Amino acid sequence: MMIETSRFGSIAVSENDIITFPEGMLGFSKIDQYVLVERADDSLFIWLQALKKPTVAFPLLEPQILERNYRVEMIDEDLKTIRMKDLKHSKVFSIITIPTDPTKMTANLKAPVVINVKDKLAKQVILHNQDYPIRKAIFSELQQYCLSSERTIFPTEDNSTYHAIPISEQGISQARKLTENL
Repeated sequence: MMIETSRFGSIAVSENDIITFPEGMLGFSKIDQYVLVERADDSLFIWLQALKKPTVAFPLLEPQILERNYRVEMIDEDLKTIRMKDLKHSKVFSIITIPTDPTKMTANLKAPVVINVKDKLAKQVILHNQDYPIRKAIFSELQQYCLSSERTIFPTEDNSTYHAIPISEQGISQARKLTENL
């Protein structure tokens, strides 16, 4: 199927790309279906795009890019919501806020998005037992990361295309290997 977005134009999405948030996102409880979208180049951000609300999209990053020893400890109720016993088959992302002045961008490390890649269920959780900031300044860290990984924070060409990212066991394994090498 094709979805229309306000940022990325039309994107082809398969049923296997759809992630369901049974409780919605914090502040967006009525929007329960999203897809992950990435730019077809070396851009750093992944976007969590609402399926039925073209204007709702959240920039995401893997928190290990920003905090090497980042760990998520979920309470049983949160695990149950996304049908998980542990985080073995999960993918974790931090939501990024990008203000008009991008040098002031922040990451929310306190309330990550956790995706069960097997069942394609997700939840934005609040980490009660970890002392992570809600607004961690990240611009200088991202610059350093991009230099070492040959990626870019904000690509200069605006003609790149975007596509939905399939959520799969294979994809999670590859992503984990990449972040382990940071």
